[in-house]
Amino acid sequence: MRLAFVLYKYFPFGGLQRDFMRIAQECQRRGHAIRVYTLIWEGPVPEGFDLRVGPVRAMFNHRRNEKFTAWLQADLASDPVDRVVGFNKMPGLDVYYAADPCFEEKAQTLRNPLYRRWSRYRHFAEYERAVFAPESKTEILMISEVQQPFFVKHYATPARRFHLLPPGIASDRRAPADAQEVRAAFRQEFGLQDDSLLVVQIGSGFKTKGLDRSLRAIASLPKALKQRTRLMVIGQDDPKPFLMQSKALGISDQVDILKGRSDIPRFLLGADLLMHPAYNENTGTVLLEALVAGLPVLVTDVCGYAHYIHDADCGRVVPSPFNQEQLNIMLADMLTDDAQRAEWSRHALAYADTADLYSMPERAADVILEPRS
Repeated sequence: MRLAFVLYKYFPFGGLQRDFMRIAQECQRRGHAIRVYTLIWEGPVPEGFDLRVGPVRAMFNHRRNEKFTAWLQADLASDPVDRVVGFNKMPGLDVYYAADPCFEEKAQTLRNPLYRRWSRYRHFAEYERAVFAPESKTEILMISEVQQPFFVKHYATPARRFHLLPPGIASDRRAPADAQEVRAAFRQEFGLQDDSLLVVQIGSGFKTKGLDRSLRAIASLPKALKQRTRLMVIGQDDPKPFLMQSKALGISDQVDILKGRSDIPRFLLGADLLMHPAYNENTGTVLLEALVAGLPVLVTDVCGYAHYIHDADCGRVVPSPFNQEQLNIMLADMLTDDAQRAEWSRHALAYADTADLYSMPERAADVILEPRS
């Protein structure tokens, strides 16, 4: 079967992008031809992938998307495939991987009503409707139970078109047999003393991920605890506003903001806590990557995967409505209680041995490749 995978941008460190790569390679492993359409590709191209980069330029993202869609449809008309799999909402998809939350729900609940008069709103609303409208034929790969009711609410999408996937945590995120040796080497490399506490925050899009909240929480720690604590942030985004915030809070010497990198498992093993106080998050794959590494987690309940932290009893979940003081207190409590963190770590590793947190690429490929009537 000839499969076309479509996404606006590929770079190696994005969650959506890593999911796309693992699903496409699983389909390829099963013997199918893989073609990729995108506007931007960063990093190596896997062997056997037919990569086609759209020659599209526009001042605004929504105009760029429209031009890309027209180019894509023209290319597919002249060189057809058997199935089109999209990782962004757009017309003409046979299968859509729902990495993003419901746009219409956010537009109606989080935006000023005037926003819905803009052409940008009309574009994204139209592209979402093309996927979720009752008359659409697009099969939908859902990775968050939380979002499905919103799509049904706004579009009356038939239930039969939703396919809920398990998480797809890569096996290299699991704690290896030599986890303690990796941890010791990591902490020595970064100059962390035996009594130092390392908090990590991992993920691109620092504003959405709540990095401002994390910085305020670190700054609020009692003096002695704060002096022992270091925050390392990893992700693809502009660090300048947050470096300025760190300076204003007086914690610049304790905060490192690093670009996306491929050795995330070392950070998960070397740290004492993962913080993820996101404003909104469809899933939050890094939460489960921390879980399977045995790293306790502090997360807001708006994240789609936050319930796994509760189910595994491997950290704390900040309830809504969000309160900064509550986050501050939770962080201080978690960093102070070494025995509790050790117990959360044991719970996480036990849960990782029994729960299905790994089979998303295989299940997604099953849906993509299943016969259509």
